[in-house]
Amino acid sequence: MELSERIARKQTAKEPFPISILSLTAGAFAIGMTEFVIMGLLPNVAEDLQVSISSAGQLITMYALGVAVGAPILTILTQRIPQKKLLCLLMLLFILGNGISVVAPNYAVLMIARMITALTHGTFFGVGAVIASSLVRPDKRAGAVSIMMAGLTIANIIGVPLGTFIGQHLGWRASFAAIAIMGIAALIGILMFIPQLRQDKPASIMQQLTALGSPKLLLFLLIGALGNAGLFAIFTYIAPLLIQVTGFMEHSVTWILILFGFGVTFGNMVGGKLADWKLMPSILGIYCAVCVILALFTWTVHSPVAAVITIFLWGAGSFAVMPGLQVRIMGLAQAAPALASTSSHSAGNLGNAAGAFIGGWVITHLSLTALPWVGALLVGLALLLGFACYAAERRAR
Repeated sequence: MELSERIARKQTAKEPFPISILSLTAGAFAIGMTEFVIMGLLPNVAEDLQVSISSAGQLITMYALGVAVGAPILTILTQRIPQKKLLCLLMLLFILGNGISVVAPNYAVLMIARMITALTHGTFFGVGAVIASSLVRPDKRAGAVSIMMAGLTIANIIGVPLGTFIGQHLGWRASFAAIAIMGIAALIGILMFIPQLRQDKPASIMQQLTALGSPKLLLFLLIGALGNAGLFAIFTYIAPLLIQVTGFMEHSVTWILILFGFGVTFGNMVGGKLADWKLMPSILGIYCAVCVILALFTWTVHSPVAAVITIFLWGAGSFAVMPGLQVRIMGLAQAAPALASTSSHSAGNLGNAAGAFIGGWVITHLSLTALPWVGALLVGLALLLGFACYAAERRAR
């Protein structure tokens, strides 16, 4: 009997992830590409639309705000739409936004197009995470979420450099045309492979807002925001840090960022497996590792070889925590998992904006070399809050 149980468990452990999750990965890839490709095309966009670089930069800021503010609202408004149908509608909206970007005659229309695509971002990842986790066994949920999120990380390695190359040689509008085509491919994949899932009766808006207002859930949203703030306080200014402090040539930074992207992808996949093994211990352990890595970065930033190794490990650690955090947040809001998952992305984007602001303040009032230890402090604060919550849960048990 024990032997047959062991064989059954072994066979179950080897069960592959459903191919349908890969259609969510494709959608995440397209969304990740549209979010980040604009960074490499700002000079081209500014010159073509006859605006300043700083004005063009607002296209990035408003996108982040659109994700942070618009996504939870859109999730609430679309709660009664079946999940597969909602994903299809979101991808149609995404294709529309990028299509408008291709033909935008001026800056204002391009801004509107960016806001349209931003609305789809958080809701797609929120609903997609719920679908991905429902397609697998409970002990594989974080791994499923990490496979979907891999689309976002792979977009940084392949999609953004490719989109930038297209934009620089064929015009920035061609980049958005390519993204729209990828959105069409993702839509076809969703239509073909995502099954019609049985959904429980949706909670009322008040029930969802009540679930979202849970102190423990809000605490974990804050933990995620602090972790992202620690990441973006440094990552926003990584180019000047590597050029002015480490001593790299400007053209080398691109390859280092690609290496960072490989670290991000590796960490995302490993983090999903760790979270399926031990959820809270893995979250806390990864945050602890990131704190140590960033503290070391204060010294390794002065050595080219050590800096590159540290950046790879930092990228891996920073994204390894995300699948587990996403699953934990969904688990804390049983009445509104999609809204909680979407709110996780909203909190993350607010953390991104706060981190960029804090990093700018540090450069102005302290120094460029102070960024790593300030980032370590922000992640350390997330770690302390996580430990406090975990300890409280263990005492309650």
